[in-house]
Amino acid sequence: MAGINEKILVFITCYNCEKQIPRVLAQFTPEYADLFNEILVIDNQSTDGTREAAMAGATAMPQYKVTVVQNNVNVNLGGSHKVAFDYAARNGFDYAVILHGDDQGRIADIIPHLRSGAHRAVDFFMGARFLPASKTPGYSPIRIFGNWVFNILFTVLSGRMVYDLGSGLNVFKISALDKHYYTRFPDRLTFNFYFLLWLIYTRKSFTYFPLVWREEDQVSNARLTKIAQTLLLLVWQMVTKGKKLLDDLPPPEHTYTSTTIYQHEAAQ
Repeated sequence: MAGINEKILVFITCYNCEKQIPRVLAQFTPEYADLFNEILVIDNQSTDGTREAAMAGATAMPQYKVTVVQNNVNVNLGGSHKVAFDYAARNGFDYAVILHGDDQGRIADIIPHLRSGAHRAVDFFMGARFLPASKTPGYSPIRIFGNWVFNILFTVLSGRMVYDLGSGLNVFKISALDKHYYTRFPDRLTFNFYFLLWLIYTRKSFTYFPLVWREEDQVSNARLTKIAQTLLLLVWQMVTKGKKLLDDLPPPEHTYTSTTIYQHEAAQ
C-alpha cells in the first residue's frame, strides 16, 4: 500500500457516463493495485446505462475491491462528494481520491505523488488545470479565460494563490474534513468553490499538482453563464462577509444516502 497502515479510497462520481466509465475504470491497471484499498463508483441517478457499464467494467478489475453504489436521490456532484466522504469516514479510510467518471482526468497524474508520499505533507492535495505544467487539450479558450479571471479574483481577495477553483482529481485527508461545513456546501457544481474557500478561511494546508484535463466526447454539465453569475455573487460575498459567508450557509439539503448495487473483493 501507499504507506504503512494507510487506507486510500478512490471515488468516481458519475452522471450519464455510460460511454466514458468503462474507459475510466480501465485506467486502473494492475500496477496501481497496491495503492488503493477500494474503488467506489457513485452513480447519481443516471438515466442511461452508466450503472450497467460500471458493473461490467468492474468485473475486469480482479486486483481491486470495487463497489458500485447509487445515490438514493439525485444530489448532484457536490452531494456525491458528501456521500463519498461519509463512506470513507465510516469505513476507516485515511484518504479519498476523487476522479470524475466522464474520463476528463487521468488517475496516472496522481500516482507519482502517492508513491512519493507528497499527499501526506498537506491536508488536501489538489489537482489544478491551470498550473504551468498542466495541459488542457480540447478545452475551449473561453472557458480557460473565464477560469483564469476567477482564479485571479479569488487569489486577490483571499490572499492565497489559487490555480484552480475545483478540478476532478483531488486527494482529501479524511481526518481534516469538517462535516459541520461540508454537508452545508451546495450540492451543485459550486460545491468545489465553497470547499476551496473553506480551505482558505480555516487555514487548512493544501497545495496543487499539475494534471492533464481533456475534453473529447464528454457532455459538460456546467452552464457557463449560470456558473459565472454564481461566482460573481460569491466574489461579492467574499468582499462583504469574508469567512462569515460559510457560517451563514443553510442546513444540509439531503441525508446523502446511497444503495450498494455491486461489490467484489480484491483477488488474493
